[in-house]
Amino acid sequence: MGRFVEGADRDQASFLPARLEDYVSPDNAVRVIDAFVDELDLTDLGFARVQPAATGRPGYAPGTMLKLYVYGYLHQLTSSRKLEREAGRNIEVMWLTGKLVPDFKTIADFRHDNPGAIQIACQRFVAICRALGLVGGSMVAIDGSRLRAVNTHEKNYTKGKLARRKAHVEESIARYLAELEEADSAEIGPATPRIDRLTERLTALRGRLGELEEIGRQLEAAPDGQISLTDPDARAMATGSDHRGVVGYNVQAAVDTKHHIVVANEVTNRGHDRSHLLEMAKAAQTEVGGPQMIALADRGYYEGEQIRSCAQAGIVPMVPKPDTSPAQARGYWGKAMFVYEPETNTYRCPAGQHLQKHHSTVEAGKLISVYYNQKACGDCASRPLCTAGKEKRIRRWEHEAVLDEMERRFEVMPEAMAIRRCTVEHVFGTIKGWMGATHFRTRGLKNVATETSLTILAYNIKRAIAVAGVTATLKAIAG
Repeated sequence: MGRFVEGADRDQASFLPARLEDYVSPDNAVRVIDAFVDELDLTDLGFARVQPAATGRPGYAPGTMLKLYVYGYLHQLTSSRKLEREAGRNIEVMWLTGKLVPDFKTIADFRHDNPGAIQIACQRFVAICRALGLVGGSMVAIDGSRLRAVNTHEKNYTKGKLARRKAHVEESIARYLAELEEADSAEIGPATPRIDRLTERLTALRGRLGELEEIGRQLEAAPDGQISLTDPDARAMATGSDHRGVVGYNVQAAVDTKHHIVVANEVTNRGHDRSHLLEMAKAAQTEVGGPQMIALADRGYYEGEQIRSCAQAGIVPMVPKPDTSPAQARGYWGKAMFVYEPETNTYRCPAGQHLQKHHSTVEAGKLISVYYNQKACGDCASRPLCTAGKEKRIRRWEHEAVLDEMERRFEVMPEAMAIRRCTVEHVFGTIKGWMGATHFRTRGLKNVATETSLTILAYNIKRAIAVAGVTATLKAIAG
């Protein structure tokens, strides 16, 4: 072989065979998995079959199965069949499981039977990160991302989609009926095979129309006017990257800004983020335990009651106000140009006039006060720049002082959204790269949440090892 590095002879006998321990280096990440799962109280977490039955065939210990899954998600091996293969050929997995090779059905059943316990176990690693000093606790970035479910667009229906597909089928039926009538008028000999084909096609189309009518009846009973046939919990959601949107789930994450550790996560099938700010901020606050924790989020989370509830819970929300002013869109002065003066409870317009409170109304459960100055607006030379009506009217929510205070915080911390972007979007970019184009493999909200927890645990383990190292992480696990 010349001067090449030579490998071992395959026929070389060993007097003392090598131990599995010899193949796993002290700084191997698999040791973190082993130590972390061994420290968990699986009974307290709610895992099934922690205590083996006295009779029957012995089963696999839940700890062994959990180690196998955590290893799989750490190395992008999320399929139960792939995990079965790895258990029989991968030295690290052999070391981790003691050379046990569960079949793929047993592996899949473990994830299916222990969704809640697995999610809690995955969340326990945040405490390890906190002990390592990887979690600052003073600021978190919150965001949501739409990930694909095991459900195509063709298997997702809304009333609009159903109407379009029924119209297409009915148009095809009408066309085939016209062709069948034309074939009937032709000579019997050569036209018979064509008639048979057209009749067969018409039968299939009428069957399809019947299926669509049944789907229509199911849609009438659906509370949100949408159903998915493959994964019943998946929903069509709008995204900026695909004009068709995504049929999937909305994955929410709260990421600590110190070392980008995910401290809380949630999976929903609601396509918007407006109702998630409070629950994600409180979940993050519970994990990091930081008083007056700052919660950064993008414009999609801007909702008055959510922001007010965060402030009441001791959380400092920072959510930029979306530019939705209809007046500004039409070229008039927007509400932002009118300054509220709490001393007099009036709004000062750009022309220097004051708009007084005239009446209040309740809209969507919120008490709204209406401010205007009919006399001043009638004589104002700037009215063409301000409004198309007789007077400019400003509407103010009774708790809008909370929103005004948040706007002032942005003036003090203008870099807030840049911090949010480079914190949480980095996490989602990494996770999506690991999961690939198909994203989720399981069906149902409960099972998808389990997949998400395992993926985020794998991310946090890699992050902890990259920042603190294996040795320090093992010490933190041991306590």
